[in-house]
Amino acid sequence: MEMDAEEFERLVVDELDLLPDDMVDGLENVVFVVEDAAEDGEELFGLYEGFALTERGQYGMGELPDRIIVYREPHLAECDDEEQLRDEIHTTLVHEIAHFFGIDDEQLHELGWA
Repeated sequence: MEMDAEEFERLVVDELDLLPDDMVDGLENVVFVVEDAAEDGEELFGLYEGFALTERGQYGMGELPDRIIVYREPHLAECDDEEQLRDEIHTTLVHEIAHFFGIDDEQLHELGWA
């Protein structure tokens, strides 16, 4: 599947808007970023960079924001149409937001969000 970066980013924003309020209301000091692919060449759909709420000690003003990165190229390589792409972006967003809240990959697998 092919899609330019701007259109892909619009889909990410659309899917963020569709997430339940109780999932996104607790996000503090987090930015969402779209990049083409992981720098190390790993085939990731997304990445959470930061300290999960469960790992934060003294966390206050002055810290750089955590980042949730959605990688465009692996999504496009995996999906055949826009509906499938939207589903995969949605799953990636839920997965990475869960990491912010301290849910690890094992728990996400058990919950069906891996």
